[in-house]
Amino acid sequence: MNYVKFADLYDELMSDAPYEQWVSFVLKVVEMNGRKNGHVLDVGCGTGNIAIPLSKIGVKVTAVDLSEEMLIVAKEKNEAAGTKVEFFQQDMRNLEGLGTYDTVISLCDCLNYLNDEAELKSTFQKIYEHLNINGLFIFDVHSTFKIDHFFVGNTFAHNGEKIAYIWESFAGKEPHSVEHDLSFFVLNEQGSYDRYDELHKQRTYPIKNYEHLLESAGFKILSITGDFSLETLTKDCERLFFVAQKI
Repeated sequence: MNYVKFADLYDELMSDAPYEQWVSFVLKVVEMNGRKNGHVLDVGCGTGNIAIPLSKIGVKVTAVDLSEEMLIVAKEKNEAAGTKVEFFQQDMRNLEGLGTYDTVISLCDCLNYLNDEAELKSTFQKIYEHLNINGLFIFDVHSTFKIDHFFVGNTFAHNGEKIAYIWESFAGKEPHSVEHDLSFFVLNEQGSYDRYDELHKQRTYPIKNYEHLLESAGFKILSITGDFSLETLTKDCERLFFVAQKI
């Protein structure tokens, strides 16, 4: 993962992302399972676009991310909002020393940046260790349908006044993997454009693989749904939502 320049551009590029739906999904899942909001750990928090809104409504939130650049932006936003999220730089594959939580979330497909099932297994195990007994683990990932049919072989573009980009997606070496080749053109103070290039790799798996890894880590799977639904899952959904419980 290379977020050096991407961190500076992330919020503007993701301004249309449905963060309010992620926040609402978490709150509804917690309520449906008869839990108080308690203390939440946000794994792969990025620039805080879920952690900070949760904190604004009174949820106690700790958040971690691998990217120092993303965390710098998140901390600035946290201070500006007057919220009290605690941010730490950690690798989700090796979480340590963070205590235990009532709920752990990992959203916005950040788990799809892990390289293989061994890394996913390690992450699930570390998250299990950081949950209280009966605690909830809520996460989403791209579906195989989205990787294979929406991303691979397609080109996306945006032509804004301050930022433009060309985003080409190619099939990765592994099944259900994709490489995003991004070129950004950012308006500078001189009125010309600076170019920045990024390569982002993502990978997903069939549902049964996620089920096996969760159960191997000790989780009980409570629900698997699609596209922000709390009830339905279709074969052509683009985003899978998992809710698991530490038992």
